[in-house]
Amino acid sequence: MSSVLNTVSSLRLSRVYNSNNNNHLRLPTHSVLTPPSVSFTRRRLTIRAADTDTNEVKSKAPDKAPAGGGSSFNQLLGIKGAAQETDKWKIRLQLTKPVTWPPLVWGVVCGAAASGNFHWNLEDVAKSILCMIMSGPCLTGYTQTLNDWYDREIDAINEPYRPIPSGAISENEVISQIWLLLLGGLGIAGLLDVWAGHDFPIVFYLALGGSLLSYIYSAPPLKLKQNGWIGNFALGASYISLPWWAGQALFGTLTPDIVVLTLLYSIAGLGIAIVNDFKSIEGDKALGLQSLPVAFGAETAKWICVGAIDITQLSIAGYLLGAGKPYYALALVGLIVPQVVFQFQYFLKDPVKYDVKYQASAQPFLVLGLLVTALATSH
Repeated sequence: MSSVLNTVSSLRLSRVYNSNNNNHLRLPTHSVLTPPSVSFTRRRLTIRAADTDTNEVKSKAPDKAPAGGGSSFNQLLGIKGAAQETDKWKIRLQLTKPVTWPPLVWGVVCGAAASGNFHWNLEDVAKSILCMIMSGPCLTGYTQTLNDWYDREIDAINEPYRPIPSGAISENEVISQIWLLLLGGLGIAGLLDVWAGHDFPIVFYLALGGSLLSYIYSAPPLKLKQNGWIGNFALGASYISLPWWAGQALFGTLTPDIVVLTLLYSIAGLGIAIVNDFKSIEGDKALGLQSLPVAFGAETAKWICVGAIDITQLSIAGYLLGAGKPYYALALVGLIVPQVVFQFQYFLKDPVKYDVKYQASAQPFLVLGLLVTALATSH
């Protein structure tokens, strides 16, 4: 769930020009973030298009293009190895990275379970599905599109065949998609508050806060992702804490102990976020971003990554044991074991080559552990 673009002054892409038959891509100037405001007047929301359409930007590194033309399935999921696509709707879907939606959707499930008030009737199921749409396709899609926009210069180095740096989609089309997904997600959040009969629109404010967090994560001048620790924790909290809070607030009461517990669980989310940093080392170094693989080196960073994931979950298991819930604690430990196995089998061998295999193999056990914890707190 993530960020509000209330007051972006302007985004400019520098011209792409030809000189002596060589293409040059000048890095875009940074936008300026003015103080936040919830005013939605047209004048303050203006984003000026660049003089040059992004369609003119062409990849200079065809050697980095996906082997064999890439996969159409990967393209739809928004992961690396994607096939080049000309259909604009498929490109728009790719920018939202559907592969990133399930953790947010699952977070809503965990929050609903932790509330202790979810019932398997038509109304509660409909509410939960709408909350999942808000968290996944809308606000996560918004976050991913926004992140790709601000990462276009990094992607021009690491993955020049991606939709924005390759020119497969124009600047105005990207910006319109960002706004549509953001406003759609906030609108759904407000509707959920009305549906749940909230006196205070807590779901809306959670969506608004998460959206702002996403913006400052990706955009200058704060650009939290420049710092590996702060940025990755913010990302982990967005994927674990925020959807959980939304689901629990929708069906029950969000309590301080749950807020603290989920924020601690977000340290595991920090570890998951580090996994994605390994493939961007080259571009991060070139642009001065201090991701953990850049700051500590790949060998040290991969151990920080798995340590954050494993130690956090073991600590939560210890908490459940101390709270008199040994069966839940034992179930959580049982779900940690296969994650450790896959870490040694894939991630620790080569975090770049096996990142997708590792995440596909290990993360289902982590998200099941989240549900175990949620069920434990609801009883």
